[in-house]
Amino acid sequence: VQLQASGGGLVQAGGSLRLSCAASGSIFSINAMDMGWYRQAPGNQRELVALITRAGSTNYADSVKGRFTISRDNAKNTMYLQMNSLKPEDTAVYYCNAVPIRFGWGQGTLVTVSS
Repeated sequence: VQLQASGGGLVQAGGSLRLSCAASGSIFSINAMDMGWYRQAPGNQRELVALITRAGSTNYADSVKGRFTISRDNAKNTMYLQMNSLKPEDTAVYYCNAVPIRFGWGQGTLVTVSS
C-alpha cells in the first residue's frame, strides 16, 4: 500500500488549505484502520496532528485543535485534512499514515505559511 499526500502549497497566515491522502497498491480501505495526518517541520521530529478512527471519531493535537479538521470519503477511499487559520508554525511537510504507523512514508506534501 502506498499513501500519497497532496494539496500543499504556499499560503499567507490566516489562510486555508485542504490536503488529500489517496491510497494505491494493494486493496486497502481508508476506513479499515485508524488513520492520521502527521507533519515534520525542519529540525523537528515527525508528529501526529490529527487522527480519525475506524468508527469515525476524531482527535487533534492541541496545536491544531479548532483549526484543522480530519475527514474521509469512503467511496473515494481518500482522507482529507482541512486546515484553516494557518499559522507560520504550521509550516511543515505533511504525511498520512495509519495510527500506529504501518506503511512506508510517501513523499509528503509541503505546506508553507508566510507571515
